[in-house]
Amino acid sequence: MNRNLELFPNDKIGDTLWNMHQAGTDLEHVREVEFSVLFPSKKLALQFGQLLLENNQKLSFTPFQDNDELPWEITAYPEIALSYEKVAAYQALLETNSLPFKGQFDGFYCL
Repeated sequence: MNRNLELFPNDKIGDTLWNMHQAGTDLEHVREVEFSVLFPSKKLALQFGQLLLENNQKLSFTPFQDNDELPWEITAYPEIALSYEKVAAYQALLETNSLPFKGQFDGFYCL
């Protein structure tokens, strides 16, 4: 099957969605997706988490042991269909809103 680069561009998001599509995953099915952002301090992570909570976002807050400079993780769990546009838009929203808290986007994951 040929890859449609409009639906699955050549980047991390497009590659992930293409691999899921190739595996037979129904990308139109709305599901919970995990988006993680890392922070340099507990205080900044909690401030960002409060912003997400104020916007009715489900989230988790945990220590992150794989990065000494960014040891705190906030993971948001929106329910979305897995289109490139929706994943990229949510990622951009997190990146923009976490910037004042020195957050660094760490990726997305779904089953």
